[in-house]
Amino acid sequence: MRLSRSVVPVVALLVTACGAPAAGQQVKPAEGALVGVTMPTTSSERWIHDGENIKRDLERLGHRVDLRYAENDVPSQVKQIESQIADGAKLLIIASVDGSALTQPLQRAADARVPVIAYDRLLRDSPYVDFYATFENFRVGVYQAESLLAGLGLRAADGRPSSAKGPFNVELFAGSPDDNNATFFFNGAMSVLKPYLDSGTLVVRSGQTDFQSVTTPRWDGETARKRMEDILATTYRRTKVNGVLSPYDGISLGILAALKNNGYGPVFPIVTGQDAELASVKSIIADEQYSTIYKDTRELATVTAMMADAALKGRTPPQLNNLNDYDNGVKVVPAFLLNPVSVNKANYHKVLVESGYYTDDQLR
Repeated sequence: MRLSRSVVPVVALLVTACGAPAAGQQVKPAEGALVGVTMPTTSSERWIHDGENIKRDLERLGHRVDLRYAENDVPSQVKQIESQIADGAKLLIIASVDGSALTQPLQRAADARVPVIAYDRLLRDSPYVDFYATFENFRVGVYQAESLLAGLGLRAADGRPSSAKGPFNVELFAGSPDDNNATFFFNGAMSVLKPYLDSGTLVVRSGQTDFQSVTTPRWDGETARKRMEDILATTYRRTKVNGVLSPYDGISLGILAALKNNGYGPVFPIVTGQDAELASVKSIIADEQYSTIYKDTRELATVTAMMADAALKGRTPPQLNNLNDYDNGVKVVPAFLLNPVSVNKANYHKVLVESGYYTDDQLR
């Protein structure tokens, strides 16, 4: 996958979202429209914030919001979406539990002429997905791999080769196989790590290197902990693991729990992550988790709300910046992509505190 051109700043979307409609297109009244929003789960801090932020931004635009959480249960999410359509929702924003399991409710949305925006997770195998709002997901994986190399001393902060030679023992974790983003994250990471694996500078002693072998269903931290425990028990009885590629903070904490249970600490292997969840940022400050990827979901929510507002008014969202890369198996879905930021102990305060995402008190 190629990386798209630079992402247009959110402020530009805010300024231009109320531009002229497409030629011949009638503007629909949007004020007070009911928008159905479905999120995967409340077990992840990240999704709670996403739901709250989208609801806030849509209400500021004058819309009503039905926000629901499916608790990682596909049948529940199907019922929630169908209920929102039956209740008169004029647009749906869906962060799916399983991106391939919603073809039936998406067909119902199409029959009711209800537009659909896929939120952060691509909805697959359906032509009835109008837009997609997310981050540069391939780049997320690239940043995770670069952080792993930097933590091991194989790369300097500026990306140049460093003095460390290896070999280093590493293990690989990927996200949930039913989430399209997991593939982008993994492929992005492997595009960076493969030369080091091929040369023997990095060694995966478990032999588990292909995507299907390293996935973590439902992004579950406990599942990750058990897998890491198994790897340590079978592969690292007489040697140590030096680094772990982890795609998400909840998985990272599961990995760290397994490491602690097996005698690691106070010095830990290099463990990456994603989403800058509070517990993981505290772990980074405590020199346990090495890094995370910050994705400002406040901006993603704002972008999505503006996309929804434009669609409700019969307009194409004006700042779509990737029209080529997100093929859901049936169509290429027009997307708006935001940039992620790699965070570690050296820059967490500038990125997360000075931006207002967290306060110093929250991180104590």
